[in-house]
Amino acid sequence: MAASVEVIRAGILPLVEAAGAELEELQIQQAGRREIVRVVLDRDGGVDLDLVAEVSRQISTELEQPSLSEQFSGTYVLEVSSPGVDRPLTLAKHWRRSVDRLVEVHLKDGSAVVGRLLVATDDEITVDVVEHRETTTRVIPLVEVARGLVQVEFNRTTPEGAEDGH
Repeated sequence: MAASVEVIRAGILPLVEAAGAELEELQIQQAGRREIVRVVLDRDGGVDLDLVAEVSRQISTELEQPSLSEQFSGTYVLEVSSPGVDRPLTLAKHWRRSVDRLVEVHLKDGSAVVGRLLVATDDEITVDVVEHRETTTRVIPLVEVARGLVQVEFNRTTPEGAEDGH
């Protein structure tokens, strides 16, 4: 019997919210004799290792309480992480959290643009697009977006010439 996602969610959600994060995803999978509890956190400004470590400790302590530990038929493994760069940008909050990143935007008309995400609101995104050595700023309504992805940048340089961590 796998643990109840609803019961575990109710038990850990207050901890996640108190840490200033959002519970993006919770999965519980059977893996042999144990269960894997996967918790994905997100927040504006990003998720750092300190947040992951702190929330992981708190969740682990909470999962040992009788009300939650009885959900598991045997042992479990807890995995706490951030969504990762390969998560598709599907909601306005995903776009907002990716401001200043290089993004690939696929539009419903079949076209695509790649550029730096400058602004994201609940209704539209603004992207600096470089085509043929010319930079243009495009405002794209989210209703026209089929999907979006963050592009990995290995040696991004800020305008001042300093290495950037994005």
